[in-house]
Amino acid sequence: MSEQRPSDQPGEPDDFDEIVAAATDRDPDLAVIEAGSRTLRAQAGPPAGDDVPGRPEDPEVDKALRAVERQLAERWGETKLDPSLVRIAALMDVLGEPQHAYPSIHITGTNGKTSTARMIEALLSAFELRTGRYTSPHVQSLTERISLDGAPVSAERFIETYADIKPYVEMVDAAQEHRLSYFEVLTGMAYAAFADAPVDVAVVEVGMGGSWDATNVIDASVAVVTPIDLDHTDRLGSTPGEIAGEKSGIIKRGSTVILAQQPVDAAQVLLKKAVDVDATVARSGMEFGVVAREIAVGGQLLTLRGLGGEYEQVFLPLYGAHQAHNAAVALAAVEAFFGIGAEQARPLDMETVRKAFAAVTSPGRLEVVRRSPTVVLDAAHNPAGARAAADAVTESFGFSRLIGVLGSLGKKDVRGVLEALEPICTELVVTQNSSHRAMDVDELAAVAVEVFGEDRVQVEARLDDALEAAITLAEEESEFAGAGVLVTGSVITVGEARLLLKRG
Repeated sequence: MSEQRPSDQPGEPDDFDEIVAAATDRDPDLAVIEAGSRTLRAQAGPPAGDDVPGRPEDPEVDKALRAVERQLAERWGETKLDPSLVRIAALMDVLGEPQHAYPSIHITGTNGKTSTARMIEALLSAFELRTGRYTSPHVQSLTERISLDGAPVSAERFIETYADIKPYVEMVDAAQEHRLSYFEVLTGMAYAAFADAPVDVAVVEVGMGGSWDATNVIDASVAVVTPIDLDHTDRLGSTPGEIAGEKSGIIKRGSTVILAQQPVDAAQVLLKKAVDVDATVARSGMEFGVVAREIAVGGQLLTLRGLGGEYEQVFLPLYGAHQAHNAAVALAAVEAFFGIGAEQARPLDMETVRKAFAAVTSPGRLEVVRRSPTVVLDAAHNPAGARAAADAVTESFGFSRLIGVLGSLGKKDVRGVLEALEPICTELVVTQNSSHRAMDVDELAAVAVEVFGEDRVQVEARLDDALEAAITLAEEESEFAGAGVLVTGSVITVGEARLLLKRG
């Protein structure tokens, strides 16, 4: 049976455009990356605490991984207007329900999901639990999406997992009207890998939404909802309340729900769902939250109020108030997982919590990848994310001059992103990443000129040229010794910039 992909159907993963492009476009051997990388790499060092894998060094392993990537990229997102869990449920059935072999913490929201997942994972690992983490999209390597014990699975294990489930995937394909999607197969791989490990707990980030997301075949005892804002409005709803209705689908009967601060209409929807399924709710600013925060070298020093008590002198090596709030959410989620709450109010071991947070990394999220001038990468791709990034850059870096580099995918609210960046960026270099779904650089430039003015916008069609132009602008006058560069707009843009700027 042949399949036809509608042009504007909802894909399952968050930023489906970015996810499919990741397998087909984000390749470190691409000419657009390699041609301009030598000069930039020579000036940059590897990001601190880098746990993002590159291509396998063994040619045969690399060849096999590329074959898996190609086969996955041939699959599509949802091909129906009405999303369904039928296909992923069928896959879980033939695999022996691996998603029920371990307890889970399920995470949804608009922004902050991956950083929160990484913090939850770090805390659980510090308490000597074996963890599995499933997140999307990836920054550089597809293997990042499935982590065991705090590290991405090896390319070899990723290939083996795909080979193990492939016969069952083909069995389900043959029985369904439409084949399993790209994200559904990856989800199946993650759940199978976690069962095979085996893990003590899985930390699972939704792809998009909640109710019909492929990850939602788990029965998580803890559901986490990070801040909800407007994104994917064509697929999830036009108001925070409507979007919350879809995301509330991860809240299961009798579970504990950890809610970040939410718009009023979103909070109402989420609380109603919790009441309907007899779930316990803990809310940021009420049952837990950030008590105090101070800027520190390389991050921030926090005092957090958890469900079981107060945690002082917690160093978080990430920038921005939004990451502090993500940390509070992560702490409350882990406390809830351990059964700490109103009936059992006792704090977790303080030193273990401090050790866990001090080791947290979040690649591509206000990540410094170069000094002199400082180059910061942030994967913000919607207005809310851009506003959080702008606030954090202003607070934590104090640049005397900031050059923005922006490359986005199509169908994004680029005007909203640009309006968030305009107050902090002296100049802006607009560019285009290598994805076939990238927003045309001239189209992006036209909007940028409307927001920034023609004199503050420079156009460079290639990302390597854009980075070099921005760095040159930051270096050109000695009076701007405190100048910096912010690269943002898309996970793909950030991933490719990371490859360009990282020493090989």
